[in-house]
Amino acid sequence: QVQFVESGGGLVQPGGSLRLSCAASAIGFSIDAMGWYRQAPGQQRELVATITNGGSTRYADSVKGRFTISRDNAKNTVYLQMNSLKPEDTAVYYCNADRYVSDFIERRWGQGTQVTVSS
Repeated sequence: QVQFVESGGGLVQPGGSLRLSCAASAIGFSIDAMGWYRQAPGQQRELVATITNGGSTRYADSVKGRFTISRDNAKNTVYLQMNSLKPEDTAVYYCNADRYVSDFIERRWGQGTQVTVSS
């Protein structure tokens, strides 16, 4: 079982910055990686960025150079620093926690936080 506390979403003007944070409290679920996905209205949920326990990161091409993911393993907390925000970054951002089981990934989702980029 994993419980999430997400924060940091809101309304920001184009070119602005926001920092999302997500603290995961896991019982009986060993977290191997955490990350962020987003879902815009009428769109599928898509990867934004992920980070493993070892610090390996992966980013969507659309956010490379603008977003930075980081993690505090001791606190099971992941952060997403978002700079140079664009209107197309508007979406609900979901935190995820992954556990690797053999060839499978077991994933848990946070409740989501709204990010709106608009003037």
